[in-house]
Amino acid sequence: MDALKYIWEGAIPLQIHLHESEVTTVPPPPPAMVLAPRIGYLPLLASQIKPYFGSTLPPGVDTIWFEYQGLPLKWNIPTGVLFDLLCAEPERPWNLTVHFRGYPRQLLIPCEGEDSIKWSFINSLKEADYIINGNTKNVMSMSEPDLLELWRSVSNVDLEAYLRISSKLKLGGTGHEHVLKSISTASLPAKSTGEMDIAQLITACPGRIPVRLYVRNLGDDFDHLEDAPPVNNWDDVSYINRPVEIREEGKCFTLHDAVRSLLPELFAEKGTTKEESTNVPSEGQSDSTEQLDCTKTEEGGSNFSEEYFQSYHPSIKLVRIQGIEPKGQIPFSWVVNNLMNPEYFLHICVFVSVQ
Repeated sequence: MDALKYIWEGAIPLQIHLHESEVTTVPPPPPAMVLAPRIGYLPLLASQIKPYFGSTLPPGVDTIWFEYQGLPLKWNIPTGVLFDLLCAEPERPWNLTVHFRGYPRQLLIPCEGEDSIKWSFINSLKEADYIINGNTKNVMSMSEPDLLELWRSVSNVDLEAYLRISSKLKLGGTGHEHVLKSISTASLPAKSTGEMDIAQLITACPGRIPVRLYVRNLGDDFDHLEDAPPVNNWDDVSYINRPVEIREEGKCFTLHDAVRSLLPELFAEKGTTKEESTNVPSEGQSDSTEQLDCTKTEEGGSNFSEEYFQSYHPSIKLVRIQGIEPKGQIPFSWVVNNLMNPEYFLHICVFVSVQ
């Protein structure tokens, strides 16, 4: 519950400037200062921002959108994910530009206010249900009032309401019941200290975990990430919707293993360096080879080198989830249970340097 509260209470300080083309007063209005929830979506800030800038806007129909360093921001990506992906070196406050006119329909899918965001969230929830459970029955069987209450709990950042209503999802069933039950109960307070650890359940059972991977290619290898060029367009980011298959029964499936399964093209490149071939186990490693034990991840408790955990792959410069840069030896089950977003997707941002 502590980790879950941290995620839900996480927020990013924004300094929002009205685009100069929409300023009709002299002097121009000062920027608005807003604290944006990480799990939220930028257009949901309209109720706070519009009154602040309303008196200076030119005539026309309001359609809010944001940009960062000239890049129009996708409204259907959670605010925290946008921040983690676009700010290689976290920028606080995060300086954004807001527009109420000239929506770039050729670059962004249309957003008709909160309804568009709500249905995007529900569709993501259905997609997660299908990945986990093989169908969307759990979401489809929820009543419309329950779905609306679930969305309101997210838009209002009300964790207590979310826990109450999300328990009705009962993500379980076909073939992966234990895994799905463990993911679902990760959103609920533990009933007793004697319960089996959720991480053990996921580690012990096969399953499919919904993951959205955002890969930002830096091109050159920079000594400092703050020197990396900004994202000029969304073609610079590879968006991968690829579930993680947990199959290794009896082995601790780590975040490193998950990243490796998500980016097989990267790890399968020919001509790997000597360092990589030393630190990264082969796909066909025998079961008799000693495997990493989830209970021995403290310093000195594992036979794997620290470089193996830190580097992931020579081309991977950074892995960031919910603003955190986790080490590779963390059990993936812990990452899923504690760092997933409310729509049951785990969003992972990866910075790579590949020519």
